[in-house]
Amino acid sequence: MAEDLKIKKGTKEEQYIALLPQIKGLITGETNQIANLANIAAALKEQFNFFWVGFYLIEGEQLVLAPFQGPVACTRIQYGRGVCGTCWKENRTIIVPNVDEFPGHIACSSLSKSEIVIPVYKGNNIIGILDVDSSELNDFDAVDEQYLTEIVALLS
Repeated sequence: MAEDLKIKKGTKEEQYIALLPQIKGLITGETNQIANLANIAAALKEQFNFFWVGFYLIEGEQLVLAPFQGPVACTRIQYGRGVCGTCWKENRTIIVPNVDEFPGHIACSSLSKSEIVIPVYKGNNIIGILDVDSSELNDFDAVDEQYLTEIVALLS
């Protein structure tokens, strides 16, 4: 697929529906994981203008910063710490309407107000997480969870 992204206007769901096959086209046939993570992060940032979107990959007992779009970020996150580390520990998606109310939240930027974190799998093993932050409160919901889960499933 050409590396041009067609930005879709409309509801959040309509935007995801239009973006999903484009992401699939970007990563199909590409075996380099970093390239695929980079293109997914860029496509999500460009389509939705999220404050921050990126990946952390598991390395030992830490999540290590991987491809992302947005301001500089925390480089390493301990297992079980913050939203990302909790997602890894509990092996589940976490939606945080207000990051200031999440116990142990790691503030990489004070401009981040809400967050969704999705586990990334290779086969049945969790290998990392997708982290998406918004500068708006309560910006993520079940629609984001459904489509972001579908997007990361393309990586397994």
